[in-house]
Amino acid sequence: MNNYEKLANLIFPDITETIEDLEKRYPARDLPEGAKVTRFAPSPTGFLHTGSLFASMISRKMAKDSNGVFYTRLEDTDQKREVAGSGDSLIDQLNKFGVTPDEGYLGTDKEKGNYGPYVQSLRANIYKVVIKYMLANNMAYPCFCSPEELSEMRKVQEAKKENFGYYAEYAKCSKLSAEEAIERIEKGENFVIRFRSQGDYHNKVAIDDAIRGHIEMAENDQHLVIYKSDGLPTYHFAHLVDDHFMRTTHVTRGEEWMPSLPMHIELFNSMNWQAPTYAHLPVIMKLDNGNRRKLSKRKDLEAAVSFFLEQGYPIEGFMEYLYTIANSNYEAWRIENPDLDKDEFKFSFDKMSLDGALFDLAKVQFLCKEKLGRMNTETFFNESRQWASVYSPELFELIEENPGFYKQIVSIEREKENPRKDYEKYSDILPLIKFFYNNYYNELVKELIVPENYTQENINEVLTKYVESFDLSLSEEDWFNHMKEVAVECGYATNRKDYKKNPEAYKGQVSDVAAILRLVVTLRLQSPNLYFVMQILGKEEVTRRIKNFIK
Repeated sequence: MNNYEKLANLIFPDITETIEDLEKRYPARDLPEGAKVTRFAPSPTGFLHTGSLFASMISRKMAKDSNGVFYTRLEDTDQKREVAGSGDSLIDQLNKFGVTPDEGYLGTDKEKGNYGPYVQSLRANIYKVVIKYMLANNMAYPCFCSPEELSEMRKVQEAKKENFGYYAEYAKCSKLSAEEAIERIEKGENFVIRFRSQGDYHNKVAIDDAIRGHIEMAENDQHLVIYKSDGLPTYHFAHLVDDHFMRTTHVTRGEEWMPSLPMHIELFNSMNWQAPTYAHLPVIMKLDNGNRRKLSKRKDLEAAVSFFLEQGYPIEGFMEYLYTIANSNYEAWRIENPDLDKDEFKFSFDKMSLDGALFDLAKVQFLCKEKLGRMNTETFFNESRQWASVYSPELFELIEENPGFYKQIVSIEREKENPRKDYEKYSDILPLIKFFYNNYYNELVKELIVPENYTQENINEVLTKYVESFDLSLSEEDWFNHMKEVAVECGYATNRKDYKKNPEAYKGQVSDVAAILRLVVTLRLQSPNLYFVMQILGKEEVTRRIKNFIK
């Protein structure tokens, strides 16, 4: 046994498994040729970012299109930053947006698949097997530098205007022999374990990125920490081990990870393992005072997918938007295939912009309004009820009190070839339908401000004439003709042409009479079709509202 092996055994005396044992335990996956194995690997340190949902959506799409596997892995090695419960919340939100994993960590201590554990803190022995191998083969070494020593080193580098880090002549502990390291460990000195980089920052490494094509970057020369003093691996090392033994073929991630690429490539090469294909996605941007910047957790509500869930944007509408920024040809495909599921679309990295997509909330709202407008009544009822049960107790109480009445309200003109599009998100519903409910109406009518062009005298005249004879058993056409008769009786023109020709002869147009009725019945100048609103309210309630308003 050589001194490096002695060092490895001193640090990990209880680890008896070998790399070969791990290769047998986690063999190559039995998948069709060309199948991609992709993953979503969040850290449980906060909310699910819109950019992370975007990346995981593409990962799942790649796996699905190739008959591969999309899995989830919880990267919880940075336990100082961990937010309790956020891991389960991340996975739950991922599922809500339809990005459902085939295997992996499924939340609440549940997992599925043969390549686990899928939580990094439960994989400690796997990491130790690999680190022990690296120590025994002089690919890694213990580092005894204190925080104070590292701080002094940084000051020297700053003074010399050199790159920061632990590399080359600054990698002090890399010069220690195995015997010296053993002696210091036996004395009880604290240490971390670092990777022994063979790179030179002045050399280039060639890398093929699935989106950016052939690129050249400076080699990694950093002797990065791979095993911390708390017994957990660092992100970069865990990435190496997990992606190898979970047999990941493609890693999709934001372009902010590009600087780590040479480091990851060197780690894979050092072990003679095949590195996955990397696809560095363009960052989702936002215009801020005319300048483009990254969508920010701190500044932008829409950076968190929870915003869209809480506001009630329909999942399908929001995901449709993400597809439009994923591939430039998606919108043309959707126009040609309006009835196909979006999963029928074939995603391609070639059709992805390198510049970074500008997040367009107005377009999200437009697509969601289209999606909600074309939902049939039953689907809209069920989806809005489900949303309200979680996010709007007030709306949920109204629905549960009289489901049939609510269904009538939201179904107005819904089944037409060109349906109404009143809502862009479920949180729009309650403010727009409150007037249907008497307790809300009675409060809101007190705050009603009548437009200045409608005098109290004219309003009362129209309402008095109308309430004397209106009949909701008439067809919509006959009902409207009756309203025109009332308008003529009260001195209003029946068409725009007559009114424009001689405005002094009329008090207004028939549209003004309709507006007065709409205002009194719905408390607004724009509402769903007034005839159907009145049908739902019934003659008794419409009469009550009109007479109370006259008073």
